[in-house]
Amino acid sequence: MISLSASARLGAALVAALVLATAVHAQGRWLKLAPFPEPAEELLGVAANGKFYVFCGLAPGWKPIGMVYEYDPGADRWTKKNTMALPSHHVSFTEYKGKIYAFGGFVLPQSGPPAWVPIDNAWEYDPARDTWRALAPLPTRRGSPVAVTVGDNMYVIGGAVTGPKESAVHPARAHFSTGAVEEYDPAANTWRSRTALPTPRNHATAGVVNGKVYVIGGRVGGAFVSSGSSNVGVVEEYDPAADLWGAPKARMPSARSAMASGVLGGRIHVTGGEGQDYRSMFTFRALEAYDPATNTWATLPSMPVSRHGLAGGALGNRLHMVSGDVQSAGTGVQVHADSHDAYEPAIRP
Repeated sequence: MISLSASARLGAALVAALVLATAVHAQGRWLKLAPFPEPAEELLGVAANGKFYVFCGLAPGWKPIGMVYEYDPGADRWTKKNTMALPSHHVSFTEYKGKIYAFGGFVLPQSGPPAWVPIDNAWEYDPARDTWRALAPLPTRRGSPVAVTVGDNMYVIGGAVTGPKESAVHPARAHFSTGAVEEYDPAANTWRSRTALPTPRNHATAGVVNGKVYVIGGRVGGAFVSSGSSNVGVVEEYDPAADLWGAPKARMPSARSAMASGVLGGRIHVTGGEGQDYRSMFTFRALEAYDPATNTWATLPSMPVSRHGLAGGALGNRLHMVSGDVQSAGTGVQVHADSHDAYEPAIRP
């Protein structure tokens, strides 16, 4: 027989559990969807025409895979498409009027030991036809920039470039981050330079809210997390209409790089990523959302599996996060997850 005090304690515990469950649900929830068929790292994702697309991938020896997969949320199914026109890695992608645009990236040297050669890659991918069309080349050869679409123009921001007299980016040779911002006009197929990013960096992420661009996190210094770089939590706002960068915004709670993000409900949701210091090598599962309207960050339920180099983006009312490497780079060990996790935010009042 349970005593009155024990019953009261049991009731209180049940109420507390219900309150906690309600609070967690109010923050949103993660769902497990169809696993990714070809697990890899250094993947990029973008939504178009109600589908989600995953590109790139990197094999041992820094060999670009150049994969393309299409995800149909209605059928919860992946379909493999034609390989990228130019297999490359650390490319930036953005969508415009149902087409997907690819800018920058790295390839292997034509000869000699492996390294990352920055390219002026610029392509339009037509998902309906599964075809690629070459565009006017990106003015600045670079890898790991971010690309966004605002109105009828696209912006390629930041990235990593070679050092003086170098033809490739390599952890044992000098190389740098760039603050270059270049605007692409798809109607005219032309480029023009814009005001540089105040904090040059690579491996960042970005989102567009109310016509403004927010560049978040990334690495300053070199392109490799294992040497010559530091993760930053810097958030900078760009107004394309005025070609003006504003004052720094509230820093992200977890400084990181090689993460993925998507915009839902006017907030930029960021998860995944990696970091290293002299004591540890790690990946992130924390989900943090930036609200430009209030210049604040919210910490939300963490992604089920921590990883970096994952493909991510918003599709409908979900944030999709696909594959990636559970282990931080430079260990010689790859643990590629087939996880496809989707976050559904709570309905905000």
